Amino acid sequence: MDNTTYVALSLARAMQHDLSVTANNIANANTAGFKAERVMFSSYLFKDEGQDVGEGTNFVVDQGSYLDETQGALTQTSNPLDIAIKGKAFLSYNTPEGVKAFGRDGQLALDRQGYLVTLSGSRVLDEGGGEIAIPPGAGKILISPDGTIASEEVGVLGRIGMFDVPDVQSYIRLGNSMIMPPEGRASLATPAESSELLQGSLELSNVAPISEVTRLMMIQKAYDRATKLMTTEDDLRRDMLRRMGTASI
Repeated sequence: MDNTTYVALSLARAMQHDLSVTANNIANANTAGFKAERVMFSSYLFKDEGQDVGEGTNFVVDQGSYLDETQGALTQTSNPLDIAIKGKAFLSYNTPEGVKAFGRDGQLALDRQGYLVTLSGSRVLDEGGGEIAIPPGAGKILISPDGTIASEEVGVLGRIGMFDVPDVQSYIRLGNSMIMPPEGRASLATPAESSELLQGSLELSNVAPISEVTRLMMIQKAYDRATKLMTTEDDLRRDMLRRMGTASI
C-alpha cells in the first residue's frame, strides 16, 4: 500500500471509533447523570524520503477519549429519593457485581432490604464506603445539601458520600452512567468540599441530541470518503496492472 491508502485507513479507523462513541452518547441522551465522551485526534507528519522529498504526509492519530464533565441540566422531580449534584463531585456505588464505581446518577429507590439503590440495583455508599439502609417506618426522608439523610421519625440515618475524583479521566465506563478506575489501580477519590446535593431533583445527561446527531452525520460522511479513497486506489492499482499485462503481450 502507498501513503494514500495508509492515510485513508488511518482516517477510517479514527472515524470508526468516533462513530461508536457518538452513537453511545446519543443512546444515553436520556440517562440521568450521564456524561458524554469526547474523542481526541492529532496529526502525525511522516517525512518523505528519497527522490519524493516534500512537505511530508499527515496521518490521523486516535489519541483516545475523555469524559465531558460539563454540568447537565437540573430538573425537579418531587421524588424525595431523587438527588442531583451541584458541582463536580461524584456519588459512589457498589454494583450488583460487587464493583465499586462512581457516577452522578441520583435517580434512587429502596430495594427489598431497605438499601438506597439506583434503578439498576447499585447501592449508594456513604463517605466511609458503607451501604446506606433506611429502616422500615422511617417516615418522610429529608436529604440536606451535605448529603445527610434524616427522617422525622428516626432522626439521622446516614450521609450520602460525595467525592472529588481528580483522576477521573483515566477511568473506564461500566454502563448505567458509571465509571471505575482501571484494573489494579486504586482510586484517588476524596470527600468533596465544594459540591452539594439537591433533594427532589435530577441531573440530566449533558448530551445535546441535535448536536450529536449532526456530528454523527459528519463522521459518517468522513468515513465514507476514506473508504471511497481506498477503493479508488485499489481500482487504479488493478487498472495499472491490467495495462502492464496487456502491454507485455
